[in-house]
Amino acid sequence: MSTDNKKVALAAGTVGTATLLSRIFGYIRDMVIAGVFGAGMMTDVFIAAFRVPNLLRRLFGEGSLAVSFIPVFSEYVTKQGQNDAYALAAAAIRLLVLVLSVLTILGVLAAPLIVKALAYGFIDTPEKYALTVSLTRIMFPYVFFIGLVALFMGILNVLGHFAAPALAPVLLNLAMIISVFTATRLSLEPVFWVYGLAIGVVLGGALQLILQLPFLVRKGIAFWRGTEIYHPGLRKIGLMFLPATFGAAVLQINTLIGNLLASFQPDGSISYLYFADRLVQFPLGVVGISAATAVLPAFSRQAATADLSAIRDTFANAVNMVLFIIIPAMVGLIVLRSPIIILLFQRGAFSEVASRLTADAVLYYAIGLWAFAILRIVAAAFYAQQDVKTPVRCAIIAIGANILFGVGLAELMGHSGIALALSLSATLNVILLLHALKKRLKHLESGRIFASVSRIVPSSLVMGIAVWAVSNRMIPPGTEGTGTLLMGIIFSVATGLIVYAAFSFYLRTPEFFQSMDWFRKRS
Repeated sequence: MSTDNKKVALAAGTVGTATLLSRIFGYIRDMVIAGVFGAGMMTDVFIAAFRVPNLLRRLFGEGSLAVSFIPVFSEYVTKQGQNDAYALAAAAIRLLVLVLSVLTILGVLAAPLIVKALAYGFIDTPEKYALTVSLTRIMFPYVFFIGLVALFMGILNVLGHFAAPALAPVLLNLAMIISVFTATRLSLEPVFWVYGLAIGVVLGGALQLILQLPFLVRKGIAFWRGTEIYHPGLRKIGLMFLPATFGAAVLQINTLIGNLLASFQPDGSISYLYFADRLVQFPLGVVGISAATAVLPAFSRQAATADLSAIRDTFANAVNMVLFIIIPAMVGLIVLRSPIIILLFQRGAFSEVASRLTADAVLYYAIGLWAFAILRIVAAAFYAQQDVKTPVRCAIIAIGANILFGVGLAELMGHSGIALALSLSATLNVILLLHALKKRLKHLESGRIFASVSRIVPSSLVMGIAVWAVSNRMIPPGTEGTGTLLMGIIFSVATGLIVYAAFSFYLRTPEFFQSMDWFRKRS
């Protein structure tokens, strides 16, 4: 394995471990929300109001700020030296503070228009619409904090620090959990509880920002000292930012389209899609987002020296490693979706019907999990080379396809059709991007990727059969006891891991041996 690939693997492991911890606390948060509010109007209202700040979190934290800033900052570190690169970072921080301040004020003022755009179906219920507007206004300042967190993450990632930015979401989840528990102790009114949850979102954003500051200072980024407001590098970042925002936002925009379509479905539809998405986000965050976060700085360094061979090698290695983990995760999630949802969410106001309808959405989201995961890596290869136009063109086609699929499938399948439409549009987006990247890089190490996939898929299918057999025996349909569900899921997952590892070893899957080397070095 090359030096760059080793650095990517180490960084991905660090981010993945931190993201795993964050996702665990995220599930605890969702369990609390599901138990307190169920899958009814209050949950629908909070999720609809949280869509905008959460969208901007994903855009900034996992999208446009990273993909526009990191390649330019990496180029300055590589070619211009530390002093000029740090001056660019300080200028970017100051400019972003100004932009985010204005954006936050506009967002608070325009909350009614935002809610109409994203949940138009709520207008028919004035109480529902008014509460969504109020919660949107309360949570919009979160955008200010998370935007700066995203920029700090980009700076720290280029400078080789990945842990603190990846751990930051833990603080958001803790703040939300503590806030909703506090609100339920102070009042018996569910409306007061949901306001407390919204306040927790803002507090969580502030805590995430505070966590980054000591590490930024330790790296020598003294943004409070006098420096020029304008830096030449800002123009290059600015030219990339808007198209990068659109290109990186395709999954989030498609999710918002699904949210809009679901607002015309029966009460609870938005909640079913939300909780299903949260389940799918676990492997996606731990594997896909972590790999994309780790690989972008490496791609950017290689692009700065025009080393296309190194980009191809890093790309093939990253895709193979992600598919090695994400395909069996996809199969396992499909097989175990019902008992996992019952274990995590079916308590309090979250009913058996809600579990079943959420499981339906998980099935159709999970079908596209492999595409969601590698989409970020493929896009990162373009952004590292400062090509934002190609992802934008592909994104426009994917968004159009999602609208057509969503409208048609929602009529036939309800909220499950909306989930399937998202998976189909993501698959189309990946196919278009891979075709374009192959032209740009001359070739894509396709034979190497296919060789790994031809081993990963059969191993995953055999694993899926084993997991199904064990789970059907230990947790048959109708099982609800927490202890029985937990032990059955743990035993099923353990069986799946053993079977998958055995078949990967037998088929000599390269990524299996790379993983073993990584674990040996970390132990």
